[in-house]
Amino acid sequence: MMRVLWEIGPATAKQVHEHAIKERPDLAYASVLRLLQVMHGKGQLARDESQKAHVYEALAEQDSVQTNLIKDLVQKAFAGSAKALVLAALRSHVSKEERAEIQKLLSEDEDAS
Repeated sequence: MMRVLWEIGPATAKQVHEHAIKERPDLAYASVLRLLQVMHGKGQLARDESQKAHVYEALAEQDSVQTNLIKDLVQKAFAGSAKALVLAALRSHVSKEERAEIQKLLSEDEDAS
């Protein structure tokens, strides 16, 4: 749900559901609404209650959340080795196009150094 809210910005549960079912057609509206309510209760989302349909908004920035998730993943699944994470991703989850883009970025970084 956070990813959807980062993409579309502040939105009602109906708008979030309409966007989310493009990738997950089996996702029920009630599930989306409940998850948004739980996330609001945990302080992850703001909720504007001034209108009939409440508008939800992500409180944390995407970069910040992703950075923290990666840090946790590196510690928990890769024994603190970012290199191991990158190698695992390169072995199985990177397309040829993405690999070429990564190589270009690394080359540009070397040239700038």
